[in-house]
Amino acid sequence: MTDAPRLLLISGALRKGSTNTMLCREAARVFGDCTTEEADLNLPLFDADLEAEGAPEPVARLVAQVKAADGVIISTPEYNKNLPGVLKNALDWISRDKVDGKMPLAGKPVAILSAASGRAGGERAQFSLRHCLTPFNPRVLQGPEVFVAAAAKAFDEDGKLSNEMTLDLLGKLMAALKAEIELVKG
Repeated sequence: MTDAPRLLLISGALRKGSTNTMLCREAARVFGDCTTEEADLNLPLFDADLEAEGAPEPVARLVAQVKAADGVIISTPEYNKNLPGVLKNALDWISRDKVDGKMPLAGKPVAILSAASGRAGGERAQFSLRHCLTPFNPRVLQGPEVFVAAAAKAFDEDGKLSNEMTLDLLGKLMAALKAEIELVKG
């Protein structure tokens, strides 16, 4: 590829100090040469009446970001053994934008990560996210799976992962994402 790939980073948490936002940023750093944009999931709840008035500006911006990206990195926390509502809401809004029946995530390379306070590191949230992405038909990477358990202790003061095994898995996942983007871009 001649141009640096464009990555959209989607953190499933709104919290300013979110470990999932840190994980997205760390993934982009590990990815290497790329341009990144961070999605803002602070969106109104999906409502067909609101949609009938036209997509709200933050929704239109998110959809445009998805369309412009060569690849997407999604990092999800785990709330009550599932993905958070804010992430599901964003997917609901994104699904409403169809051109010739094709959704913006269709055929798009997607890497899934998770950071959670529990010992499984968001394993169930990743499973539910994969399920929610099915109708979009993206190119979801199957592995290696990256789960960051005890996330509050997993990053150093610079926001970098401190566990070598997790960092190694993240490196392999980002290499796979890079290869998938190259395949799609031809």
